[in-house]
Amino acid sequence: MRKIVLTICLMLFCLCLGAQAKRPIIMVIPSDAFCVRNGYYTETIDPDGRTNRVPDYKTAFQSNEQLRLVVSELSTIMADRSFPLKDMEQTIRKMETQQIGVGKFVGRSEGVIELSEYDRIKMTARADILMDVDFTIHKDGAKQYISFNIKGVDAYTAKVVAAASGDGTPSLSASAGLLIEEAVIGCMDGFNDALMAHFEDMFDRGREVTMSVFLSDNAALNLEEAYYFKGELVRLSDVLDWWMSEHCVGEAFSRSGSGMSYIDYEQVRIPLFKTVLGKERAIDTRYFATELARFLEGEPFGIPTQVDEIGLGHANIIIGE
Repeated sequence: MRKIVLTICLMLFCLCLGAQAKRPIIMVIPSDAFCVRNGYYTETIDPDGRTNRVPDYKTAFQSNEQLRLVVSELSTIMADRSFPLKDMEQTIRKMETQQIGVGKFVGRSEGVIELSEYDRIKMTARADILMDVDFTIHKDGAKQYISFNIKGVDAYTAKVVAAASGDGTPSLSASAGLLIEEAVIGCMDGFNDALMAHFEDMFDRGREVTMSVFLSDNAALNLEEAYYFKGELVRLSDVLDWWMSEHCVGEAFSRSGSGMSYIDYEQVRIPLFKTVLGKERAIDTRYFATELARFLEGEPFGIPTQVDEIGLGHANIIIGE
């Protein structure tokens, strides 16, 4: 009996270790404020005539040695705490190698959605948390010190989940990397605890994303179309709600808008992982939306669908050819 109890305890301990081993994937990025303040941006004009300053990350990394040192040091600090990392410079190179251009998608309003470089970087890296970094190096006589502001941002929702800021100690000869290390080291445990609390919440309640279902121009049906499903005659919109309820973690989702030709879902909680062919794999918005699309293509519906990933945290399911 004692051996059985010890065996069960050992198994539970190993399971706990396995659960604790999962940590959010981090990517350190320069903040918009840093890029604009240092001139690493391009200007665009929106349809309303307003000028927007869009960060030019490639130029920032190529032109600013201090930025490279700070990002490298912060990446090392996170790696020392066993957080998996994605390198932003390598991600940009991967985008260029694969010729990942600005994505254009036609929405239900017949407008064209263009993905920014920031969105394309997020989609390529597939990081869970973006470590948004702003810093300035100040002179104090012969010495210099660093002011910093770091935010942990959920890559799917753009919500800030952790933050730290402050000033470092003046130094006569320290590099930018050493200045940031000495400045942030005292606050990193609290910062990392906040990141882990957010990630553990996603384990329990699912990752938050948004989804939209809408009809193409040539769709031969609408969302009020009735189907026999599970012994009842139900509208397609109600079938969609049923599927979401069955597959969202804790049945958590809400409609933010709907009509005969579209439904917008927000606060959609999707699982982080799923076992596929005996192996656990990470789940993203596109994978989850594709599962719903395959459901609609099957019996008794036979509805043709297409899935477009619009940014990392949103997907469109288009009904119709």
